[in-house]
Amino acid sequence: TSHQLLRSEGERKGGIDLQPHGAQAMLEEGHKHLSILDEAVIKNIDACKQLSAATRNSLGPNRMNKIVINNLDKLLVTNDASTIVNELEVQHPAAKILVSAAKAQQEEIGDGANLTISFAGELLQNAEELIRMGLHPSDIISGYSKAINKTLEILDELVEAGSETMDVQNKKQVVSRMRAAIASKQSGKVDRLCSLVADACYYVSPENPATFNADNVQVAKVLGGGGLRDSTVLRGMVFKGDAVGSIKRIENAKVAVFAGGVDTSATDTKGTVLIHSAEQHENYAKSEEAKLEELIKSVADSGAKVIVSGAAVGEMALHFCERFNLMVLKINSEFELQRFCRMTNSVAILKLSQPNPDDLGYVDLVAVVEICGVRLTVVQNEEGGNSVSTVILLASTDSILDDLERAVDYGLNTYKAMCKDSRIVPGAAATEIELARRVKEFSFKETGLDRYAIAKFAECFEMIPTTLAENAGLNAMEIISSLYAEHANGNAKVGIDLEEGVSKDASVMKVWDLYITKFFALKYAADAACTVLRVDQITTAKPAGGPRR
Repeated sequence: TSHQLLRSEGERKGGIDLQPHGAQAMLEEGHKHLSILDEAVIKNIDACKQLSAATRNSLGPNRMNKIVINNLDKLLVTNDASTIVNELEVQHPAAKILVSAAKAQQEEIGDGANLTISFAGELLQNAEELIRMGLHPSDIISGYSKAINKTLEILDELVEAGSETMDVQNKKQVVSRMRAAIASKQSGKVDRLCSLVADACYYVSPENPATFNADNVQVAKVLGGGGLRDSTVLRGMVFKGDAVGSIKRIENAKVAVFAGGVDTSATDTKGTVLIHSAEQHENYAKSEEAKLEELIKSVADSGAKVIVSGAAVGEMALHFCERFNLMVLKINSEFELQRFCRMTNSVAILKLSQPNPDDLGYVDLVAVVEICGVRLTVVQNEEGGNSVSTVILLASTDSILDDLERAVDYGLNTYKAMCKDSRIVPGAAATEIELARRVKEFSFKETGLDRYAIAKFAECFEMIPTTLAENAGLNAMEIISSLYAEHANGNAKVGIDLEEGVSKDASVMKVWDLYITKFFALKYAADAACTVLRVDQITTAKPAGGPRR
């Protein structure tokens, strides 16, 4: 090769050292190293911009769907940013920082992941313009840090007066705070979904609202039926499938739960039984049956009328359960089994044995019903605390069911967030435009290079109304101009009416956003953008051996 020719020529002329230097000498051959500003920072920004562009137009009630085919070749049609990001399996290290910020937002609040990614991408895009103008990343980071601190101060001032106190049992107040989160997922069905989620949360709301657990609300999806109008909320649990035996309904019954299954117990060690005659074989089988019958009888004598199995149910065991009029349910999911035990106040017993009275639970009703040709087992319990409720969703396709389930999940997370902090700010992009206007004014008061970064930070807020308007087929420039004109006159609550295509007061439209969702989304986005801008080197070690996927 040319390298070998040059090296041999150099050795002939005096032994010139052509060994690699710097990072090439330190790391194993096959690594990658980017250290120049254009290579490291600009390429990082470009990767984050691509991720942000993939989720941005999935923002708002008129958002667009994405077709995502994951690594298992499963096709997903979704407009949920967190689902898109999780299924894409992002590999770029800088883009992963945005993904981590979105996941932190999802875990903390349960809503606002799209806002986090989109706003961070917009911040980085504007930062790229400043870098090309000659600003150093440290100046941009300094300006962004000042801007986010000022933003959070202004956000506190935009909180609606009187929203600090909220009665979680007041359905009207709950729905008003939940509408925006659910409308962004299912805009045409927001009233029905808000009512379903509010009722489900009311059934399981604890005395201390701050301890609300969203896992206490279950979602059961049924394909077919009349759609969302036939969906309902049930106080209790719903399992897909039939009861194991012939008994399909029992009321006011005690429950025994066996996590290890209902069958003959196997020994810990293997053994061999030598049988010399048919009589011995018959006696051996009868002894097994007698032992199993004795165990099932002991369960029936304890007062239990329902047996719940967390594993297999043997045919012989089922026969004896039928003889003693015991209803048998099978729950394969360990999580569902734990939730069932919590709802019925029962204790899961490891193997089939006579239960103690304290281990038994109680149910008001266990019944098998049929909805749209699908058999469901319903377990209701209104005594001793309403710990679990179920939203039964009906739709014509699996894709619609998945979207409805995600909308319910966002509603539950919003309820959980409002139990911690019930403060609200104007929605429909009213808050973003007011933040953009006031942060822009703040930049005029600053001196030095920071002011340019603060001004660009303020411009990033225009991304929200621009995206909402474009997704609704409106002229974004006209909408933003009218919003700025209204806000300059002191109308800080004016947002976008996407149905009429005009500016309107958010309080009149009854569109409110949770303060805590906005607070964390903007904070995480700014932190992620500053983290990416601080990166000036990317060093990737040589990939490990072995087959690649």
